[in-house]
Amino acid sequence: MEAKAAERAGPASGAPATRIQGINRALILEAALAVFSAHGFRGSTVDEIAARAGMSKPNLLYYFRRKQDIYEAILEDTLREWLIPLEELDADGDPAEELERYITRKLALSAERPEASRLFVNEILAGAPVIGPFLETTLRELVLRKAAVLGEWIRQGRLAPVDPVHLLFAIWATTQHYADFDTQIRAILGPGTAQPAFRTEASQAVLSIILDGVRPR
Repeated sequence: MEAKAAERAGPASGAPATRIQGINRALILEAALAVFSAHGFRGSTVDEIAARAGMSKPNLLYYFRRKQDIYEAILEDTLREWLIPLEELDADGDPAEELERYITRKLALSAERPEASRLFVNEILAGAPVIGPFLETTLRELVLRKAAVLGEWIRQGRLAPVDPVHLLFAIWATTQHYADFDTQIRAILGPGTAQPAFRTEASQAVLSIILDGVRPR
């Protein structure tokens, strides 16, 4: 995936990207994210993505040869953004502070980029045909490495004895719920969920539930 991403950083010809080309590429990916998250990969067209990006179809195809190339680029960008906060989990830091920072950042990503989370879920539900190899290699290695950090904190008595990998799964499930199930949340709680106060309330609740569950007993 890394090599593919580098190859697609410029126009489809493979030439290095200029600043304008970088801007246009970002416009295409932002438009495509909205289209794919609304209609899925199969239900989306290059024409619709080009129209939403405000450019012609030939111009879009200058940057990406196929619809699948656009789809892969969005997923790669999303995963890179999501992995940064986990990568920054510091073995030398305070466990509660490190987990609070990680959970807070994950909640922020769900609030800022809900379409990206929903697109990722649809890819997983389809069996991860595009990102399967990444999940089995890069993601697996990172999770096991950070689970070892959590495990060491547990061994030292700085966290309650919980399974480190399942703790990460619980954090992912809880934080991404606010993006993936936004419609359900709004149906239950009403329009107030669009207000900043709700984000603060949700963040405080999630942090309290998870951190209280892993504090040393």
